[in-house]
Amino acid sequence: MAMNRAEQCLAPDAEVSGLDAAVALFHSLSDGTRLTIVQRLARGETRVADLVEQLGLAQSTVSAHMACLRDCGLVVGRPQGRQVFYSLARPELMDLLAAAETLLAATGNAVALCPNYGTDVGVTDENDLMDEMKETVS
Repeated sequence: MAMNRAEQCLAPDAEVSGLDAAVALFHSLSDGTRLTIVQRLARGETRVADLVEQLGLAQSTVSAHMACLRDCGLVVGRPQGRQVFYSLARPELMDLLAAAETLLAATGNAVALCPNYGTDVGVTDENDLMDEMKETVS
């Protein structure tokens, strides 16, 4: 599924309040594909081509998600010849993932039942996501 411009990260305004910046940060991580990319980058740098293969998405879709994360200052690219290797720009992102894991464990994943933002994934899928988050922050 292609990502249109409206689904990408919001462009920063000239005057952004702390709350607006937090909204933009969490919005950038609210997409499952972008969160999966961040989790993958937590294990080390990778190329878009590798992410395309791992995620089974079109190159243009993965590139659009990477552009969002890059525009938000969460990932950086290191050119090497004709390739670009991406990595997390800020190690603090690992702390955020760890805090999310702690919060989800403390609430018993109740957020997944939220009528506004909850998911309709089964318990097995939720447990798989928790296991993947634990591996990421370990």
